[in-house]
Amino acid sequence: MPALSIQPRARLFHGHVWVYATEIKARFGNPQPGDVVQLQDARGKPLGSAIYNPQSQISARLFSYRRQDLDLDFFTRRVERALRTREAAGVDTQLCRLVWSESDGLPGVIVDRYGDYLVLQTLTLAMAQRQELIVQALVQVLAPKGIIQRNEGNVRKAEGLDQVKGLIWGELPEPYVVRHGGSAFHVDLLEGQKTGLYLDQLDNYQQVAALARGRRVLDCFTNQGGFAQACALAGAAEVTAVDVSESAIMTAGRNAEISGAQVRFLAANCFDYLKQQESSGVTHDLIILDPPSFTKTKASVKDAMRGYKEIHLRAMKMLPPGGILATFSCSHHVSRGEFHASIEDAAVDARKTLRRVATYSQRPDHPILATIPETEYLTGYAYEVIASW
Repeated sequence: MPALSIQPRARLFHGHVWVYATEIKARFGNPQPGDVVQLQDARGKPLGSAIYNPQSQISARLFSYRRQDLDLDFFTRRVERALRTREAAGVDTQLCRLVWSESDGLPGVIVDRYGDYLVLQTLTLAMAQRQELIVQALVQVLAPKGIIQRNEGNVRKAEGLDQVKGLIWGELPEPYVVRHGGSAFHVDLLEGQKTGLYLDQLDNYQQVAALARGRRVLDCFTNQGGFAQACALAGAAEVTAVDVSESAIMTAGRNAEISGAQVRFLAANCFDYLKQQESSGVTHDLIILDPPSFTKTKASVKDAMRGYKEIHLRAMKMLPPGGILATFSCSHHVSRGEFHASIEDAAVDARKTLRRVATYSQRPDHPILATIPETEYLTGYAYEVIASW
């Protein structure tokens, strides 16, 4: 097996599983792109097995602390373990992220399950080269009716891979409806956002809705109306949901009609809508902010922070004492501390005192590993505005 010698100060020695090009001290055995390689320290002590791609800034990704090849038995065991992990966490394994890359020991492999159908992403070169084996393992463990590939995104580009999507096994379903917690969602596994649905927020819809009874709710960046539906079904007095995408608003309206949720949907830019509502003196009892990621790179974090500060400030000004702000960030480039600082800064400018009532994270089907900060990316808080002292 080819080998890589790793620099002594590499993050690998602190529990991470990524090896950057600058952290490689030497290469042995002429490793080729997509090969499984053995990692070793400067003295030649084995550190584990990794996939290798010199075309990527992340040149190696550890997947086992033992000497291990990527064969059908390996993929089958990893898929079975991922399934058991989610069953133990109480996740609905018929609607979940079943495999999540490094968090499940399969770097670059993502599998989302929508009942009888799976959506597969192979985002690293080595896993893309072994996609047929991964499909065999999925069929063996899960017996789906169909598997769709959604191999798109910047990670594939960084790995030197093409952007491709389509049916790779079984049958392709027409867009259909899935249910969760009483809410309804249309999923289009081939053309929908993400792989069809924002699975990481499903539990948070219900948790935020627990605060909604009797309240006038504003749900910004609603997408398919997850928070709006849940709040309406939980007994909110009224619910308004806003998104810039007219197609998303149309789909959200169809979802709410199926679930029986009474929601007023508006297609509008949420920044402009918040500004207009705040200027008009409109108030709400619960405002939910769940925007798409404001930054895809570290270089644009400052711009993202300005965006978070603005929507937090506008929302707080519309909340009377007793009102609640529930806000989320889904960018791993924005730390929990930075995101919270944007809430603090907005509270100072709005002259509001906030009392925390809840903290939110990603659903357990997106496991967080202690030594890999990139696995924790979804941050959320609920704060109540309290009367002045």
